[in-house]
Amino acid sequence: MADRLRTAVDLDGEDIHWDPADDLSYGRYLKLDQVTGAQTPLTDEHDEMMFIIIHQASELWLKLCLHELDAAIALIRADQSRPAMKNLARIARVQEQLTQSWSVLATMTPADYLRFRDKLGQSSGFQSWQYRCMEYRLGNKNKKMARVFAREPEALEKVQAALAAPSLYDETLRFAARQGAGLPAEVLERDWSEEYRPNDAVEAFWREVYLDTGRWWELYEFAEKLVDLEQKFQQWRFNHMKTVERIIGFRRGTGGSGGVSYLVKALDIRLFPELWTVRTQV
Repeated sequence: MADRLRTAVDLDGEDIHWDPADDLSYGRYLKLDQVTGAQTPLTDEHDEMMFIIIHQASELWLKLCLHELDAAIALIRADQSRPAMKNLARIARVQEQLTQSWSVLATMTPADYLRFRDKLGQSSGFQSWQYRCMEYRLGNKNKKMARVFAREPEALEKVQAALAAPSLYDETLRFAARQGAGLPAEVLERDWSEEYRPNDAVEAFWREVYLDTGRWWELYEFAEKLVDLEQKFQQWRFNHMKTVERIIGFRRGTGGSGGVSYLVKALDIRLFPELWTVRTQV
């Protein structure tokens, strides 16, 4: 073993050794050749590289969000809300990274973007199947958005599965019912592909939770994690909208989207509605 060791570098007088028989290196483990080789600009414009990297990095963060969200939902189904809180807290922190990325993109001026925008064709951010899965899992069940993936069978299958499954909020309400909450049957068993409609009985229950935290402490803590998660999600959406407005104004988006007008409407969507309206009632 000692004969195979080689001195790689000297740091502060200490030799750092490596074993050439060990095939696993930092680059191989992270598949950096594939990651750093995945940027293929369509033009020679300087800012296109930044544009590509920011969107690819966002997709990686979205992959982590889905990984954590799946784990959180599985834990809630198993009545383990406390471990699920860690997953939700991590998602909220990832959203901070996603929000910050818009400030990097905002360093690109309208003229910079227009130099290569036409080369993007019909590609658009709303074609991100990971983002759509995340929205569906969080409860924004807009069925029409699944049509975007009609020509991508694998993506469509994932998106439709997320659409048909109970959302994070659906599972939270079912968990609350198992803990003794008297919630109506129409919110506990329904067509999960349909948008959730705010319910007076659900709001009344959350009011009880916030007024009697001693009895409902676990659900109170979990509710606050959900509020934090939605707040971070809305900040991400807002920064996205303002960055798009800063770069393209009120032009239509690529892929036929409404651009800023579409993003503004998204700011009115509530993922966990009664957790917001109850604040006026407590």
